[in-house]
Amino acid sequence: MISESAYLHLVDAVFKRIQDACEPLDPDDVEAVAAGDVLTLTFRDRSRCVLNTQRPTRQIWLAANSRAWHFDLDEATGRWTDDRGRGDELFATVAQIVETNAGGTVSWG
Repeated sequence: MISESAYLHLVDAVFKRIQDACEPLDPDDVEAVAAGDVLTLTFRDRSRCVLNTQRPTRQIWLAANSRAWHFDLDEATGRWTDDRGRGDELFATVAQIVETNAGGTVSWG
């Protein structure tokens, strides 16, 4: 398991990448705000997508549209994937949620 400081550094990079990807979209359609261990995307209809750290398990948890995911880091590939083995990847999941709720497409640059 990676150290807590390495984990927090990675999570900060994930949150920044998501915020940067939402930046070009109309802020009325999606607003991304980080506060502490939580990143919240708020959509025009006031629905939310919430990502938060889970330090003890070194996961990122995501909740949106009445669903929840727990993402583990695959250290070999650097990808965050769903711990239930469904093949869901964090950034692809966030992109789908933004497209569904904001009608916009995010670019991961």
